[in-house]
Amino acid sequence: MPLPVLERVERRRVRYWRRRAVAATLTGLLATGGALAWQLRSEESPAKSTKPAAQSPPTSASAPTATVEVTPPGPTEEPALLVRQGALASHTFTPPLGANGAILVDGTTGTVLWGRNAHERLPIASTTKIMTAVLTLEHLRLEDEVVIRRGIRLVEPFREGLRPGERIPVRKLLYGLLLFSGNDDALALGQEVGGTNRGFVRLMNAKARELGLEDTQYSNSSGVVDEDNWSSAWDLAALTRYALEKPNFRAIVATRIKRVTWPAPTYAKVYVNKNHLLTTYAGADGVKTGWTTKANHCLVASARRHGIHLIAVVLGSPNAYRDARRVLDFGFRIPS
Repeated sequence: MPLPVLERVERRRVRYWRRRAVAATLTGLLATGGALAWQLRSEESPAKSTKPAAQSPPTSASAPTATVEVTPPGPTEEPALLVRQGALASHTFTPPLGANGAILVDGTTGTVLWGRNAHERLPIASTTKIMTAVLTLEHLRLEDEVVIRRGIRLVEPFREGLRPGERIPVRKLLYGLLLFSGNDDALALGQEVGGTNRGFVRLMNAKARELGLEDTQYSNSSGVVDEDNWSSAWDLAALTRYALEKPNFRAIVATRIKRVTWPAPTYAKVYVNKNHLLTTYAGADGVKTGWTTKANHCLVASARRHGIHLIAVVLGSPNAYRDARRVLDFGFRIPS
């Protein structure tokens, strides 16, 4: 038989003595609760408490506290300066290039487009000064003055003729370094940055490791000494791409002629850029020449046409300008 939703319940009268017992019980509970509340407030306000609250010992039933170890994010790796994507462009120069090592790179993306003995370690002559300029720009301000030291006259040619005691702004020494290719400019800047010649060479090699230049070693700031001073076409292209990101470097290497004032008795100097591509190749905007008897002619070249930026490096060539033009011409003909 289904039960009704509501069921009638008879109300019974509660006797008086039961009501009194219930009331007494409620009164006792309220008193206990009040005392407990006062104790809790006292424990929550230690500044007002005269005694520290006793801590309950842990019980076996207590849940263990989980320890979460947070691993800090590691350093973000910089993207590689040069990237090889698939097979390089197939091209045979006829007649062959005279360079012992060469490379062609997209200066915008760092993609290697073509290479020949690109990782071969070769003497690099005054293209060493690219690294000297990079470290100078990263450690000194252009308006800083460099006091020329006494040993400056012992530098082997080529030198522009700095005199001990002269106070020359970094900006002017950089023009002498990158346009005229003065070995005394390299020495003066290296000593200012590194404190000593050896100190600067250590900085050069440390920077090479930082940039991932695995085929590079420096022994001097100018490249005039070939012994233990070498690099590869690949590494020079990578270093040049890094250097060209610096506006001051980019502006200096693109300058054809620079006139500067000078302390008496010189009064003024005119620097003419030795990179002849600036006046003979359309779109050329840098970077650096080099030559020693052992290294032969070396050239790091940069050119821009129709929104395309190319970097070409040729090392150990009897005619570096001709080789660089041919490599750049080939690069501008590659379909984009």
